Order: sequence, then C-alpha cells, then structure tokens
Amino acid sequence: MHASAATGDHDLPRQGCAATVLGGPTTVIDVGGLRIVVDPTFDDPGPHGYLTKTLGPAVPEDRLGPVDVVLVSHEAHPDNLDDRGRAFAMTAPVILTSPGAARRLGAPAVGLAPWATFAVSRPDDGGDLTVLAVPAVHGPEDGERDAEGHVNCEVTGFVLSGQGLPTIYVSGDNASIRAVAEIARRVPGIDAAVLNAGAARVKGKFRERPVSMDGRRVAAAAAVLGAGVVVPAHYDGWTHFSEGRAELATAFDEAGLSSLLRLVDHGTWSALRG
Repeated sequence: MHASAATGDHDLPRQGCAATVLGGPTTVIDVGGLRIVVDPTFDDPGPHGYLTKTLGPAVPEDRLGPVDVVLVSHEAHPDNLDDRGRAFAMTAPVILTSPGAARRLGAPAVGLAPWATFAVSRPDDGGDLTVLAVPAVHGPEDGERDAEGHVNCEVTGFVLSGQGLPTIYVSGDNASIRAVAEIARRVPGIDAAVLNAGAARVKGKFRERPVSMDGRRVAAAAAVLGAGVVVPAHYDGWTHFSEGRAELATAFDEAGLSSLLRLVDHGTWSALRG
C-alpha cells in the first residue's frame, strides 16, 4: 500500500502503519493499533491574531474517530494549535508536549523534556509504543533566545518506536539541521519522518528568516536521518508559509531524493514503511 484517499462522510479509515496530512502541520499517524494526531488545527479559514489561515482541514475533527494520543509540538502559535484543535486535543486520553506547554494546557497534557520518554500501551499486543521527546529550534540557530534558552518559543519534536514498528521522527516546527543531526546520532535507524516545511516567515522576527525548514533543508534533513519515507507537512494553509509543494518537489529532485518524498493530497494515506 502506497496511498489511498479518504472518501465519504464516515470516520477516517484506520490504517495499519501509515500517515496522512490534513492541512497545515496536522497529521494523523496510525501505528501499532494506535491513532495519533499531531498538532491539531481544525478552525475555518480566517485571521488568528497576526497570522491568517487560508485553508480548512481535509478531514474535520469529528471524522477522526477515537484518538489515543495527541502530540503538540508547541501551543504558543495558532498555526500549530488553533481553537478547535485545542478543544479536540483536550478530549484525548493523553497529550504529549513540552514541559512549558503541559503546564499551560493542564490535564491531560504530559510534559516531556528533551530525551525523556513516555510509553503508550498498544492494542495490537505488540507491547508499548515509546514516544521520545527530541530537541527542536523554532528559528535560526543564532536567533535571540529567551531566559530558558529557546528561540521563538519552546518547541519539541518526537520519535515514535516499538517492537515490529518503523521508527518515526516527527519534527514539529524545527528549523535546525544541527538538531536533526543530533537526533540522527542519538537515534540511529529512523525509518520515516514527518517533517514540517513551508519556510514560515513572520514580519519583524529574525529579519524574516525562516522559522521552519525550507525545501532544501527538508531534503537535507531526510539525507541526514537516512529515512526511507518522508511525509512533508506545514507547507500550506497559512499566509506566512513562503514555500509550498512545488519547492519541496524541486528540492528533493535536485538532491536526487524524490523516491523518498510522499507529497500527496491532504487526507490521503502514505505508508510509513519504505
């Protein structure tokens, strides 16, 4: 199975080991009998403070069925957790996020510092799914850092792994190849990666340099990780994203890595095994 589209008005069909991007950063990952939702954003298009949303989700939250885990890379920006996304997340059995975000969200959020793990019991009798929190830098490496050492705000990525499962890296809003290299060094054997792209630029921040990876850095990250499958997210649906599908396709083509890229329509599944 490479990809299949969601159809009709019924719940999004469960998959064995696959991911689908619903728009913006919002991604559904089915693995180990679990349904995981990353950075839920389900609001209609319109202004969100200084950001503007242009596209709604390919699949609304009421069609996702029972969800086991929500991963929130950060809750400070509405393009990663908007109003309906926040309401949806709070109904999940557990939210895994950064320590600061967990304090602000409250239960059922659990904060994970970098390199901390959380075990989720799998209904497929395969033991546990291990969720590892990994570093992320939400802007240029030389960007001004806050009192806690974060660029822009505290952000986390995740690595999902378990017996008989592919190891999956979920980047969150990371712009740092250095962070990717550290993750690849400490977690060898990453099979698939959900990488936020879009080269997001915000007026007045970091001389408008990207706060998420552009296409070339996404391709570079894929090469550093050695992943066999790359599912790009966070490249459309908001006006501050300065790159889209075309730039991703070109970057992977120029790097000779097009065979890794799963650049499909939103709401369409991509297998997470190469």
